[in-house]
Amino acid sequence: MLIDLKGKTALVTGGSVGIGRAIAHTLSNCGARVALTYLTHPEAGEQVAEEIRNNGGDAYAYQLDATQSVEVQQVVDRVVKDFGAPLDILVNNAGHLIERKFISEMSDEHWHKVIDVNLSSAFYVTRSSLEHMPSFGGRIILMSSLAGRNGGGMGAVAYAAAKAGLIGMTRGLAKELAPRNITVNAIAPGFIVETPFHETFTGKDNYEGIISTIPLKRAGVPQDVANAVLYFVSDMGAWVTGQVSEINGGVWFV
Repeated sequence: MLIDLKGKTALVTGGSVGIGRAIAHTLSNCGARVALTYLTHPEAGEQVAEEIRNNGGDAYAYQLDATQSVEVQQVVDRVVKDFGAPLDILVNNAGHLIERKFISEMSDEHWHKVIDVNLSSAFYVTRSSLEHMPSFGGRIILMSSLAGRNGGGMGAVAYAAAKAGLIGMTRGLAKELAPRNITVNAIAPGFIVETPFHETFTGKDNYEGIISTIPLKRAGVPQDVANAVLYFVSDMGAWVTGQVSEINGGVWFV
């Protein structure tokens, strides 16, 4: 094991499928205790936790609506109690496009729902988790998106705005938490297959055309994102904070 996270406790929101699932497994494979959350389909969340335990790791799954501040506080407190240890690593992975909507057709409800599930959720979970992070040290990851850089596809204005907001949150938090030696970084994935997101909102029939526009000529997979997370939360990324890792195969550069 080249990267040792033994003795660390990690919380991964949205950890039951796709990118979140890969992150949960990757952190566990490096020795971390892992708490993962899911919103729907409890069988998927429990399955990931069981897979980790069957592989010799330590994991629990928790149902959580991360848009509800009180519920977030309750679940984070429970995670710390169940593991009997502070939180060392937080990965704010929960998020959703919900539905493609042009702004001319977008209701207030849709706008707020997309902002809440992608941006407000990260605020709630981070605020609650900070109470349980060690007095000097920790790692926080916010899951942005290529959409936060280039505006996303058609009908994704609210989603792009939320994901861009996460980049601003990352940089503000990085400054605010540096005195506690807590690093805060963001991941901005591009076209990642093997996830419910693109199966639902892009459609497999469109994959080939998208891949043809990627300089590296392949789609990303959840493990590509998990590897970037691992760098930031390990000692390798100890002096890196306020950064955005662009995981997109060369489609977009800073």
